[in-house]
Amino acid sequence: MLTTVLLFCFFIGCIAGLRSLTAPAAVCWAAHLGWLHFTGTNLSFIDHLPTLGLFTLLALAELVTDKLPKTPARTAALGLIARIIMGAFCGAALAVATGGGFLGGSIIGVIGALVGTFGGYHIRRALVTQAHLPDIAVALAEDLVAILGAFYIVSHV
Repeated sequence: MLTTVLLFCFFIGCIAGLRSLTAPAAVCWAAHLGWLHFTGTNLSFIDHLPTLGLFTLLALAELVTDKLPKTPARTAALGLIARIIMGAFCGAALAVATGGGFLGGSIIGVIGALVGTFGGYHIRRALVTQAHLPDIAVALAEDLVAILGAFYIVSHV
């Protein structure tokens, strides 16, 4: 059980590496839908409607801004820091919701975020430059992987 939870913490971190705000939005939706429970924990704010609304709007905005030509690479300092923070937050949330430890989930979430950030960057770059796929098509496919992956993770942890 612990190994499975840590694996999900890693995977939600990977999602945060792909799209930094999709992962926390999915965690909030999972709490709202009753899949994850945070009552009585320090993360109980995740299950509040304003938190759900905020992360959903931010995730939607990120999906749009990712396609803009002047958006910096996800590996740039600000984007990387955001992905690390969100990976830690979401990893901790999954661990806490399943009765695990905050710190362990955070650390595994950070590792996942780093893998997702750099792996996603290199895969997208290779698909565009070497496979000659249009960047917009690759970006939209990445959006789909992030959204569906995040909801699969939070519904099965």
